[in-house]
Amino acid sequence: MKKIREMESLLNLPSPMNISIWWNIGSMLGVMLALQILTGILLSFHYTADMYNTFNSIVHIMRDVPGGWFFRALHANGASMFFLLIYLHMARGIYFQSFITNYRTWMVGVTIYLLAMATAFLGYVLPWGQMSYWGATVITNLFSAVPYFGTTLVSWIWGGFSVDQATLNRFFSLHFLIPFAVVIFVLLHLVFLHDKGSTNPLGNMFHMSKIPFHPYFTWKDLVGFAMMSVVLMLVVCFYPNSLTDPENFMEANPLVTPTHIQPEWYFLFAYAILRSIPSKLGGVVALAMAIFVFYIFPVVFPLLAKNVRYPVVFSPISQIVFWCYIVVFLLLTWLGACPVEAPFITLAQPLTLLYFVLPLLYLTTIRVWGKHVSVYFI
Repeated sequence: MKKIREMESLLNLPSPMNISIWWNIGSMLGVMLALQILTGILLSFHYTADMYNTFNSIVHIMRDVPGGWFFRALHANGASMFFLLIYLHMARGIYFQSFITNYRTWMVGVTIYLLAMATAFLGYVLPWGQMSYWGATVITNLFSAVPYFGTTLVSWIWGGFSVDQATLNRFFSLHFLIPFAVVIFVLLHLVFLHDKGSTNPLGNMFHMSKIPFHPYFTWKDLVGFAMMSVVLMLVVCFYPNSLTDPENFMEANPLVTPTHIQPEWYFLFAYAILRSIPSKLGGVVALAMAIFVFYIFPVVFPLLAKNVRYPVVFSPISQIVFWCYIVVFLLLTWLGACPVEAPFITLAQPLTLLYFVLPLLYLTTIRVWGKHVSVYFI
């Protein structure tokens, strides 16, 4: 009976009637997370975490295991789909300023993003291709920039003096375990969301225009699932290797360094920021702040907008700043895939500055515009 009541409360959950397709992305992310965990478990049955046989085990999965090519392509491309959706989900939260009213939900969501990035990086190392090996070497070496005990920290992460068997073992274990921590944070994310209620394009959390979640948004979610499945299946069945670096089709060789080392596309913006800073320590700090900057949105906004009733989407200036921020993100992603040479490094430096300045400008313009239009929201 308790489960039935919980299901009824979910189906009858009051939801704003004016929320758009952008509010479906959260449920699509939940489906993608479940799909990634399921395909990951299936792949682990045939994966060998042995640096001398790991690459061959991937070839075995692709060629010999029935349906192995499908599940591996689904898992690899599903990661790209997951990050595409999570970036859209975060962009929607920033655009409609969900971090104002649902600040606890936002904070947990950013934590989910951090854990997803860690999981994706660990998973990128597991195929033990050239780019996997050297990507792990470059990224883990960044910890050597930490003053005093950086070198010791890197050796502890590696489990030795280089990326080897011990590194592969712990990366495989962590890649398997962290997604279950993500599930816990997702449940916490939903608890905070249902406690406060969903936002809406108008930003009015207390309006009476609400309808039951079922059947209106149930069917809407199903349409979103169908659209996502079609796109994912097209990529998996027709372009399964389109997002894979060609270097990763060669087994890891510690004696041969790839000409251009780069991470997956969803990390390229942060990689461009890292490369744009001449100092190694400064680059590592900028890389960390490129992610942690999302935590400051709910913290800084009250400081910039005291005693202001906040409008949501009725600020043309804020919208212009938001889209400039999106353009900067896309340009940094492109520059992260370019060679480490001029003019790409030079171009990334002003864009890095804009990446950190535009969020503050965005929050400030909300405050300035809010003074003029807040009367309409009383």
